Amino acid sequence: MKQNFSAKNHLYFLLIILGSLLTNCNPLDKNGGDVSGTKDEERIQVVKNTTDEKIDILIDGELFTSYMYPAPAKKPILFPLKTASGKSVTRGFPIDPQPWERVDHPHHVGMWFNHGDVNDLDFWNNSDSIPQNRSSHYGTIYHKGVESTKNGDDYGFLEVKAQWERPDGRIILEENTKYFFRGNENTRIIDRLTTLTATEIDVLFKDSKEGMMAIRVNRALELPENRDLILLNEDLIPVEVKVGTDSRSKGNYLNSEGIEGAAVWGKRAKWVRLSSEIEKEPTGIIIMDHPENPNYPTYWHARTYGLFSANPMGSKDFTRGKETFNYFLPREESVSFKYRVLIYNGTHPGDSAINLEFDRFVDTFNN
Repeated sequence: MKQNFSAKNHLYFLLIILGSLLTNCNPLDKNGGDVSGTKDEERIQVVKNTTDEKIDILIDGELFTSYMYPAPAKKPILFPLKTASGKSVTRGFPIDPQPWERVDHPHHVGMWFNHGDVNDLDFWNNSDSIPQNRSSHYGTIYHKGVESTKNGDDYGFLEVKAQWERPDGRIILEENTKYFFRGNENTRIIDRLTTLTATEIDVLFKDSKEGMMAIRVNRALELPENRDLILLNEDLIPVEVKVGTDSRSKGNYLNSEGIEGAAVWGKRAKWVRLSSEIEKEPTGIIIMDHPENPNYPTYWHARTYGLFSANPMGSKDFTRGKETFNYFLPREESVSFKYRVLIYNGTHPGDSAINLEFDRFVDTFNN
């Protein structure tokens, strides 16, 4: 059953979204070159930091997120992701471990995009925890450069290039990704447009539940689980926490089809909302799929333990073999993926408000 929201709360969130969009009506301005000399006058800053291998995104002088490309992550990431009120919605481990977090899946870092079976290589599970004698089974995505940045009052823009490589160094895919960052008093928005181009060889994205556009979330956004857990204590030492003795996880999923909780896993939907409270403040993340993406509406690899992922290429696992979706990309051809991530605080939106935002997202990115 869908959650009910008061008319007051619904109108409040609707006004927030409309206010954000009215001041950001054209995030796809093609003239996205570097801007200099006016940084103090612009709300949204894209700040390069090559020493620390990252690019910070600041909104009204506060960190929203950083595009990071450290070698141990085995792919570029956005980390952390913060609300307008400054609360992180991403898990800190393994980059910045926090008390009472899980320490599983070290390849789940911030927000990322990859897949578990690309020409028989696993890009999803790769991390610096993989033993050397197993490394030949894994692919790595290397950041190769910044194409363009733009600061602005309406939006910040970052365009980067990367390469999906085999262990022998041969390039499978060239990646171009454009990020558009926006925000107001109660929302933060990331639009991600990624284009993958096959090099001199054909590329097969084989059906796998391990993919694709994903976030590993803060403990508070996890769904409650009825089992013992291994968590970091206040001294960041893993300890066993008995079932019923921990109440930090208060999350709940809701998808565009009205399905809630753990049942959203393996279901098709055009969007999914993950809602909770962080430090008593209503907080949530909404991920939106775009109708032009392959296999739309996507399946969702959305787990109770905090993995929140849109995966169009996992049909076989999600349908228990009733469907299969292997995506073949011939050499020198391209495929694009478009997603919106909306992070909010202050009130939980209902479906009509989310659907309005979804329609605006679709219109923004339509060819």
